[in-house]
Amino acid sequence: MREFIVEADGGSRGNPGPAGYGAVVCDAATGQTLAEAAEYIGVATNNVAEYRGLLAGLRAAYALDPSASVHVRMDSKLVVEQMSGRWKIKHPDMKPLAAQARSVFPPDRVTYEWIPRDRNKHADRLANEAMDAGAKGLQWSPSASRADLDTPSAVPEPSGPPGDAAAGAARARAALSQGRTAGSPVPAGDDAEAEAEAVRRSGAVTPPEATEAAGDRTTTTTTAAAEDRTAETVDRTAAADGRTAAADDRAVADSRTAVAADDRPAAAADRPTAAAVSGHAAPTAEGRTTETADDRTTEAGGDRTGVAAGGGRRPGVADERRGRAGERRGRAGERRGGSGEPRVSTPGWSAAPDLGAPATFVLLRHGETPLTPQKRFSGSGGTDPALSDAGREQARRVAEALARRGTIQTVLASPLARTRETAGIVAARLGLDVTIEDGLRETDFGAWEGLTFGEVRERHPDDLTAWLADPEARPTGGGESFAETATRIAATRDKLVAAHAGRTVLLVTHVTPIKTFVRLALGAPPESLFRMELSAASLSAVAYYADGNASVRLFNDTSHLRP
Repeated sequence: MREFIVEADGGSRGNPGPAGYGAVVCDAATGQTLAEAAEYIGVATNNVAEYRGLLAGLRAAYALDPSASVHVRMDSKLVVEQMSGRWKIKHPDMKPLAAQARSVFPPDRVTYEWIPRDRNKHADRLANEAMDAGAKGLQWSPSASRADLDTPSAVPEPSGPPGDAAAGAARARAALSQGRTAGSPVPAGDDAEAEAEAVRRSGAVTPPEATEAAGDRTTTTTTAAAEDRTAETVDRTAAADGRTAAADDRAVADSRTAVAADDRPAAAADRPTAAAVSGHAAPTAEGRTTETADDRTTEAGGDRTGVAAGGGRRPGVADERRGRAGERRGRAGERRGGSGEPRVSTPGWSAAPDLGAPATFVLLRHGETPLTPQKRFSGSGGTDPALSDAGREQARRVAEALARRGTIQTVLASPLARTRETAGIVAARLGLDVTIEDGLRETDFGAWEGLTFGEVRERHPDDLTAWLADPEARPTGGGESFAETATRIAATRDKLVAAHAGRTVLLVTHVTPIKTFVRLALGAPPESLFRMELSAASLSAVAYYADGNASVRLFNDTSHLRP
């Protein structure tokens, strides 16, 4: 499914007074302007002009691709809040305009975001051009417009979670064009929980004492494509939360046909075509996906790889010399649903064209506990600590970030105290209830609970070595192996995907479950758990499609924790 960004604005010189609107449709993956619309509408209020601009932008997007998802950005708080359903529409002039706007696309394929006026310059210039034309007794002409030329070319800001991989890819291209290296990781922050700092290095273990000086840094291990995400990049609705060009062009170009007028809803019969709306030629069915599969793989970054056998594994890795038969058994089990049958997914670009909106899991690691800065194992078999004061503040900050998005529909939490408390703070801010899901609990670390990595190495060196080398090895004292955790998480995933298809769900859980969700989505081997950094109160996101494919949209985002 393709995704568009619609930016719209309206103005009135007198309120009410001579009024006009402007709207622009951009490709979410590239930032390319696809259509412009503007019109002088006579005497009207600012709010009416803004609604007219919204309606024109949605209709222009529909003319380009009726099956697309749309993310609307406007500097009118009133329109954004009313169309998002958070504010009531009382004015009689705006009610019919809002109803018409809602009828253009199915509501679950349109999301709304408020942006400052200085980020809405293109639409603002179009509206002023329309009002200037009206003052001369003329109508706005696409051929005379300079709005696109006068607006600085810029990659659109990442605006969605979940994990706006499309905007992130565009940012990466911008970084590369300026000579920056988009693939260089930034310094990792603390992983202060269960798996311990050093385990991610597998055979080359670094004692936790050498890393504790990092304190409570919350720098994310992202590339330049997403380093500077703001808190607004956390989340979108499942229908439009930042799909990559790869993930969203599920209907291959040559299988698409132009949509005839009689195929559109009746309410759309009088909608203008994109070519009529602006000077930008409407793309043909073939032209909508002119980039090659190789281009999309390079630029989108978040393409769906599915959970196919062997996915994500690279030959030559030393760990592959270990117990491959056991690994295959474990990974086969991870891909089984409740029925015990393997989940079959086919990675690639030719998936079925109508899969509907994905189930999107926004994965929130709980806030800090007193054990977090001490880097002690803290799983499901220990003392079950509550949040510290710092952890509660982290939970409040992430709650505000998610509230700004306004699109989380359900909150699920692990049964442990720290996740229940984090989820309670977030859910209260969102006006939702918390449902406990036992499958989201942390790994049981047996006799290692409450110990530092160094203490475990001193007391149980052989068990620790085996645990680092083999995902089926258990901690001392009969804890849970990573293979067992993966089987549990895979079953929980399948159950929740079936229960929440097309919805955006917040899962408040722990280090190992979140890394496992990501690992399974990527089809990565078990040792990849040791190569991920996950900070307290960080956000990650994975979308799950009806064909069994998955797309990692976001990982270890802590931008909401920055001052």
